[in-house]
Parts: sequence; C-alpha cells; structure tokens
Amino acid sequence: MSHNLNQSIGIFLDYLKFQKRYSPHTLISYKNDLNSFFTFLLQQFGETALEDIKTAFIRSWLAELKQQGMESKSINRKISTLKSFFKYQLRQQTITVSPTTAIISPKISKRLPQFVDKKDINTLLKHVEFPDTWEGKTDWLILQLFYNTGIRQSELVGLKEIDISKSNNTIKVLGKGNKERIIPVSVQLMNQMIAYQDDKKKVYEIYDKIFLLITGSGKKLYPRYVYNAVNKYLSMVTTIDKKSPHVLRHTFATHLMNSGADLNAVKELLGHSSLAATQIYTHNTIEKLKDIHKKAHPKA
Repeated sequence: MSHNLNQSIGIFLDYLKFQKRYSPHTLISYKNDLNSFFTFLLQQFGETALEDIKTAFIRSWLAELKQQGMESKSINRKISTLKSFFKYQLRQQTITVSPTTAIISPKISKRLPQFVDKKDINTLLKHVEFPDTWEGKTDWLILQLFYNTGIRQSELVGLKEIDISKSNNTIKVLGKGNKERIIPVSVQLMNQMIAYQDDKKKVYEIYDKIFLLITGSGKKLYPRYVYNAVNKYLSMVTTIDKKSPHVLRHTFATHLMNSGADLNAVKELLGHSSLAATQIYTHNTIEKLKDIHKKAHPKA
C-alpha cells in the first residue's frame, strides 16, 4: 500500500481510538478489515487513489469473500468498516462521493437462541451432586445465579459483596456501557449468597473481600473458570450444541417468556437497551405454542 493510504488508515484508526473511544479489540478488527480490502484492491486493480475507488471494486472483494465461504455476518462487519472509513473520508473532504453508497449488506438468517429445557434444569439443580469442596460450592452458586437472574458472564464475575442487598432481596449489576440495574432475587438465592459469604470467612484467612465469588485460592473468579464450570455441568444434563454461560441467560429469558412474563419486564431484567434485542425470545415462545398445538389439536 502507498504511504498516503497507510496514512489515511492510520488517521482514521486514531479517530476511532481517541474520538469514538473504541476498544483495542474493535480497532484491530477495523484495521484487519481495511488491510484486507486494500490488499485485494492492490492485487486486482493496482495502485488506486481513494477518490478513484469504484463500487464495483468493493463488490468484487465481497464476492471473493463469499466464494471463500465467509458467513454473511462477517461480510456485513467488513461492509460496516468500509462505510465508516469512507464516511470519515467524506468529512475530511479527501473524497467527494463514497463508493459504499450502493453497497447493500446481505441478509442474515435469524437463529433462535438455544436454551436448556426446564426438565434438564430441574435435573441439574435437584439431582446432580456437587462436590463438598470450595469449587463445588462456587460452581453451584454460579449456576444458581445465572439461571435465577439471567446476568451476563462479565456481570457475574464483577458482582461485589456490596452489591447484594439482603434487606431488599436484590443484587446490583454493572452491565454494558457501565449501566447499573437492580435485579430481584428469591429469598432462597439470597440465603445461599449470604451463606457463601459466611463460609468464605470460615475457610479463608486471606481472600478477595470485594467480589462475591472467588476461586479455591481465594482470588476473584475469571471468565474461563466460569465458562468451564457451566460447560461441565450442562454437559451432564443436556445435549444442546452450546453449553455456555450465555445459554443460561437465554434459558432464563425463554423460561420467563414461556411462563407469560411481560416482554418489557424481561427487557429490564436482561439489561437490554432496546426491546428489539428482547423480542427474539418471543420466537421461542411461538415455537413452543406451535409444538403444543401440534401435539394437542386433533386437526393439527
């Protein structure tokens, strides 16, 4: 790539970093997408100035990505990167027309979120034996918290002792965008959390006193520990493809919807910023109704 092009990319990435405050992970994705496109451009069409890039060039690149077997979701991300880049160039007046204007993102087929069946959750929480060790107690509470509150993995790892309100039977979690929300919990779950806190004081002389959940060495939990624990115990009771903390979040929401919970209430509990993100759980509810109709109606 030419020096001018590298400079344009660098200035754009600095804008995303310092003005838009994008995360390092996101910046790497933008950089990789842009490098991929401009490398393709150089190989196929030679040195090309920004103002000379045509819509057809971009379509050729997208077609090649499709031929390589790239999924629509990944292609859409790359299109989004290019649109942001050329929109920035328009503002900087390095180009007068964006070549991405006529580019349409491919449709993505909606996949229903996987969830654990109620009978399998019942088996997990009532019949699976957890070892009488600190790890066993921690794993038990991890699963209870995920299924009873629908919190994200990052929210569970970051749950502090000070965030637990015994008087109100609630927990306070810090969600995406540093947004706090209050989630009600059952008396049973509250008692389990209080008992866990008391056990920490008995078992450990030195331990992390800030966060609720700790490892066997007394340190704050980390994401891989949580994922492994959930995967291990879900593997004992279900054959669904994904056995992750996020599946328990889907399970929480789906079971609420199937029991007639209000969509707006589920949205607030999950910490979604818009109702659109929550509405996908209505599809699971509809599928359940179809199944009931099929099994119960004589003409189905």
